[in-house]
Amino acid sequence: MHRFKELEIWKRSRLFCTVIYSVTSTFPNEEKFGLTNQLRRASVSIPSNIAEGSSINSNKDFSRFLEIAIGSAYEVETQLLIASDLGFLNEEKTKELNTEINEIIKMTSRFRTTLK
Repeated sequence: MHRFKELEIWKRSRLFCTVIYSVTSTFPNEEKFGLTNQLRRASVSIPSNIAEGSSINSNKDFSRFLEIAIGSAYEVETQLLIASDLGFLNEEKTKELNTEINEIIKMTSRFRTTLK
């Protein structure tokens, strides 16, 4: 069993989630139940799956939760690109957010390999 609050991947993805909430608050109001909601849910899913998986005694099962977290991170990456395509994010912010989500993906993937 891992202490999720001590995991750098959890800390970083939690912070990233708060950034997503802040960024999506500037999206058009008509996106409240669309892209805004999707981005927020997917970003919340990342640290949530890390936390939930850490409570399980099996490394194999924890690895599966990390895989789900990575999938949610790729979902966020795709949604950020769509938000950029729609003009909701400027190029600089899109690059900054994608750099961070890709770093979270890499860190989580590396950590996952240590569980096998």
